Formats: sequence, C-alpha cells, structure tokens
Amino acid sequence: QVQLVESGGGLVQAGGSLRLSCVASGRTFSSRAMAWFRQAPGKEREFVASINWSGRNTYYADFVKGRFTISRDNAKNTVYLQMNSLKPEDTAVYYCAARGIDTITSDSRNYAYWGQGTQVSVSS
Repeated sequence: QVQLVESGGGLVQAGGSLRLSCVASGRTFSSRAMAWFRQAPGKEREFVASINWSGRNTYYADFVKGRFTISRDNAKNTVYLQMNSLKPEDTAVYYCAARGIDTITSDSRNYAYWGQGTQVSVSS
C-alpha cells in the first residue's frame, strides 16, 4: 500500500499562487508515476498534471499549461504542484494519485492510490 497526504491548499485571490505538496509513505515511492487531479463541486474529477519517476516526463491538461508546474523530490517522497495565475475556475479539491508503474497517463482509472484531497479556493 501507498499512503498519500496532500497539503498546501487554501484561499487565494485570483492571480495568486499556491504550492501543493503530496507526501507518500508505505511501499516504495520510486518507479511510480504520480499525478494531480481535481474535482469542483458538481463536476467530475478531472486530470491536472502527471510526472514520471525521473521527473523528465510531464503531461498537463490544456487548461493549466503555462500556469501550473508539477515536480517531485524522490529523496523526500514528495510530489508538488506549483500553481500560478490562479483563476476562480481553479477552485476545487485537489487530489494526489500514484500508479503502480512508471508510465504517465491522464486516465484516473490507471491510478491505484489516492490521497484525501486538499481544498483550493480562488476568489475573484
């Protein structure tokens, strides 16, 4: 099992920034692709960004390209999501997810492990 704990959410004004963190524990963090998803009230969970173990391969949803950056520190078993130029439509619960293999994907069905989520609220 892999346990994931997110932190860093909060309330920010439009145009502001937040950095989310996700710390993994349990089975090895290495050789696992990681991702961030989000779910707004009344909407389906959607893909935000993913990263492979080395950090050299990343993939972003179109709506966050140029604003969000995913990264990881394997020595700390942590993956990050730096969010800049936040918009009210970015308001959602953000979830960290881990795969059993090191291939990035935007399909939530391919991620076996999930955190509890952290709330991000952006005011206009």
